Amino acid sequence: MTNASPAPDHVPVLVDAVVHALAIAPGETVVDGTFGAGGYTRAMLAAGAGRVIGFDRDPDAIAAGPSFVPDAKLTLIEERFSQMDRALADHGVGPVDGIALDIGVSSMQFDQAERGFSFQKDGPLDMRMGKSGPTAAEFLNQADEAEIARVLREYGEEPRARTIARAIVAKRPIERTSELAAIVRRATGYRQGQKSDPATRTFQAIRIHVNGELEELEDGLAAAERSLKDGGRLAVVTFHSLEDRIVKRFFRERSGGTPGGSRHLPEVKATNAPTFERVAKPVSPSEAELNANPRARSARLRSGVRNSAPAWQHRQGSRP
Repeated sequence: MTNASPAPDHVPVLVDAVVHALAIAPGETVVDGTFGAGGYTRAMLAAGAGRVIGFDRDPDAIAAGPSFVPDAKLTLIEERFSQMDRALADHGVGPVDGIALDIGVSSMQFDQAERGFSFQKDGPLDMRMGKSGPTAAEFLNQADEAEIARVLREYGEEPRARTIARAIVAKRPIERTSELAAIVRRATGYRQGQKSDPATRTFQAIRIHVNGELEELEDGLAAAERSLKDGGRLAVVTFHSLEDRIVKRFFRERSGGTPGGSRHLPEVKATNAPTFERVAKPVSPSEAELNANPRARSARLRSGVRNSAPAWQHRQGSRP
């Protein structure tokens, strides 16, 4: 059973721009790699897709999917999008015409207090996008101070990472989102009414770590490269700079830009043939969309068109 319910008024971020980038022709097969509440899938079907394959690692989203999108042209698969090429082959689906990825936590997950993603509502400190692996509470209560500080610094870009980590260790065990938020606020001298809440960076960092999100994104982009046919389109929406840097680097390298490694992407050889062309300029939400959905403020869409060159060799990252 799932306690998720359809949100008919929910409109996914940059949906019109994503559909435009996918350029769906009638009858094409496309992938919604981050199904969530089915917003992109509904738009894909409305644009004429003949079949949509929806992926989600969250069993609640998969269980509720038929009520979100009651359409026979939709196939739902409970799996990480980084495994899409293998899963598509298992379902007898060959190279596809388009793939959309909406990176990060879904609105459906964020709004459920019991999932533990938000400090706006008190709930158990879980933060898992799926229902397996260590929770955020388990990580915070078991990791040493140096490891917690590293996660906050690398994934939250938090300049006071060591101070916050020290405060977390001193207050363990921590089990609730409200507890963690209060600890961070006290450690950073936060006062009610300040423009930004320091808990935002900490929650982002821990969520990314618990779910292995950056490694999943790297692997997912490579899986999309392997899954698209010649002329297939890839559209990726990100919500913060760490994600956007990975996507930007991927499209630059795969379209013939200067190859190079990073802590989140393996080193590549300059002899690989470009696999993408017509890489579009990044798209941000319009003022109208921002007024309707403030959560869209940091969103950015990058997209490109696959060619016939062989996919690059990719070393899978390790994830929880």
